[in-house]
Amino acid sequence: MHSPNIPLLTWTAKGLYCAAGDFYIDPHRAVDVAVITHAHSDHARRGSKRYICVDKGVELLKTRIGKNIAVETFGYGESFPLGRARVSFHSAGHILGSAQVRVEVDGEVWVASGDYKRDRDPSCDPFEPVCCDTFITEATFGTPKFVWEKDLPHGAHIRAWWAENESAGKNSILFGYSLGKAQRILAELAPLAHKPVLIHDSIHELTECYRRQNRTMAQTRLVSEKLASLSPGEVLVGELILAPPSILRETWAVRFGEFQTAFASGWMQGSRRGYDRGFVMSDHADWNDLNRTIRETGARRVYVQHRDGALVRQLKRDGIAAFPIDDLHLDHFLPKSGENLVLI
Repeated sequence: MHSPNIPLLTWTAKGLYCAAGDFYIDPHRAVDVAVITHAHSDHARRGSKRYICVDKGVELLKTRIGKNIAVETFGYGESFPLGRARVSFHSAGHILGSAQVRVEVDGEVWVASGDYKRDRDPSCDPFEPVCCDTFITEATFGTPKFVWEKDLPHGAHIRAWWAENESAGKNSILFGYSLGKAQRILAELAPLAHKPVLIHDSIHELTECYRRQNRTMAQTRLVSEKLASLSPGEVLVGELILAPPSILRETWAVRFGEFQTAFASGWMQGSRRGYDRGFVMSDHADWNDLNRTIRETGARRVYVQHRDGALVRQLKRDGIAAFPIDDLHLDHFLPKSGENLVLI
């Protein structure tokens, strides 16, 4: 049986580790078995011998880290063995194919959330609360100041901004992360866009992955192709350009003519941060949804990643045993002098 004094998952230099199954969740470096919550680069890294992920996210994973990786896939809710552990993926609502990882050993259940959100998003499956004894939660927006209105008509707001700029003879440059945020924007705009959205090359193949998973996206065209079609000296007018911020450093940015900028992110809450417009559209849970989610899991113990201070304090006030992720280091659970430790 599992030792009651040793947690099912421990926080190591390589990431979250499950000794009972001999695997890592979103490892920070190459390992033998990497269970991946989603394809963002801070969660999915190159070099591991074997990857395991959700079937809906495998194409994104291969696009990001290599077409020839050894990877095994499972559907949401499908349970599979790894060593003495039983593992399953459950939707995290973060991006296409994102997952929480449920780990059960000898009747004890832990869930590692990965990144997650509760907002409506037409580009991916909705979040699924999972009951557990211990919950490891992200807390990217884990302070009370990050609370935003739910179910905002993001597509309509972006379309209105685009139309306003177009009528003034200006382009609209909307910055968003190339995986997840860009596709959510395109899904929101799908029923509203009156012409193709111009996208940066870094967004194209990832968007095609979404389309091949039957996610409806607005019509797009590569901004580089559009620029190549212009006459010498001609500039863009009235276009919506979806790109990473680095696009303004491209040599051909001089052909954007007059433009307004905007950024779609939870970080736009209360601040434009130098942009002409901010759209509060996050791929992460806000303060209220973090607390709501933890309550819904029924977990008696919670470990918090990222902005752990405020959330840990709040959970303790609510009577939940809460700790920063660093408290999951194995040395916190090692026996005192004279005691024996057996990891089985």
